[in-house]
Parts: sequence; structure tokens; C-alpha cells
Amino acid sequence: MNHELESALSVERFSRYLEWAEKDRDRALELYSLNTRVSESLYTPLQMLEVTLRNRIHSVMTDAMHERWFEEAGFLSVENQRKQLSTVRVHLSSSRKELTSGQYIAALSFSFWTSMLAPNYEILWQKTLNCIAQRDDGKGLHRKQLSVPLSQIRSIRNRIAHHEPIIHLNLLCEYRNIMQITRWLSSVAADWSECHSRFPSVHPSERVVLAKHHKMR
Repeated sequence: MNHELESALSVERFSRYLEWAEKDRDRALELYSLNTRVSESLYTPLQMLEVTLRNRIHSVMTDAMHERWFEEAGFLSVENQRKQLSTVRVHLSSSRKELTSGQYIAALSFSFWTSMLAPNYEILWQKTLNCIAQRDDGKGLHRKQLSVPLSQIRSIRNRIAHHEPIIHLNLLCEYRNIMQITRWLSSVAADWSECHSRFPSVHPSERVVLAKHHKMR
């Protein structure tokens, strides 16, 4: 049974868990299952953060410009954003539906939205985008206070999406960052996320398991 499951997972994917479990195959499968549970538990807070971030940016930019701000000639200064927009335009056009701004916003990836916090947009941040979030005390934020943690959060999000290991990472810290940024963007969204997130009930109960494998790096 275990051998067949290992084959289904592939040698390459399972080898990382075998290394952590010091070649104990049953233990390696336990770690793989743990990784799956923790990954699943992060879906809700990650989803809420991504949706809230894109909608806050779109709302602020719409108020400052218009709802098709992303199509302004020369506005997008990050190459990957321009490529994404072009790809999305082709994809939406092939559906033969009306190309609404809402369809574009929903189709653009998380990396598009985090790129709006790149150094290229420092002036835009100072003039306009800083309105997307505020600290708990009501004060404003520096662009890097969002861009730096969001870069690592995006990396974890992508690892989960590609079914890669994440249990060796400092997930408690990253989870706090996810929730903090969500609250800076929208306290209502953060309250909902905290109510529905399973991460606190899944991850702490596994800390003893992880402690037995302190060599996991």
C-alpha cells in the first residue's frame, strides 16, 4: 500500500520527506500527510488576503483614475504585469463575452497585485496607493511594510499551489503576517478569515511532531 502511494507521489516528491524522516517510510508518509493538512488549512486566509488586496487596489485606483486604469497607456511599469494583462485579454476575448473590468480584476494573478507594491510604483504609493491600508492605530504604512512580507507570502502560496513542502518553513510567523496584512486592508475581511481559518487548530497540534524532526531545513 505504502509502496504504491510512494509511486503515485513520485520518487522526487517523496524523497524530501524520506530525508526528513531519516528513511523511515511510515514516518515520511506522516509528514507528507501533515504537509497536506497544513497546506489545506492555509487556503482560507490566503484566499481572503488575495481577494481583499486586489479589490482594495482596484477600488482606490478606480477612485483616483477610472475603472479601466490598468489599460492606461504606459501605466504598468512592470514587464510581467504587462504580459499578464495581454494574456488575460486574449483569454477573455476568446470567451466572446463582454470584457468588463471585473473580469479582468478576477483573472489577474496574485503576482500582478503584489507587483503594484514594487519599487516602480513608489511615487504612486505615496500619492495614491497608500490609501489601500492602514495600521491598527489608524496611521499609514510604508510600501515596504506590505511588499516585503507579501513577497514571502506569495512564495508560500505558490508552493501550496504546486503541492510542494511547506512544513519546514516558519508558518506561524507567515500566518501572523497574512492575518496582519488582511486586517490592515480590511478589518471585516480579517474578522471573517479568523473565524473560518483552520490553521490555528491544525498547526499548533503538530508542533511536537515537527520538533522530532528538527533537522528539517
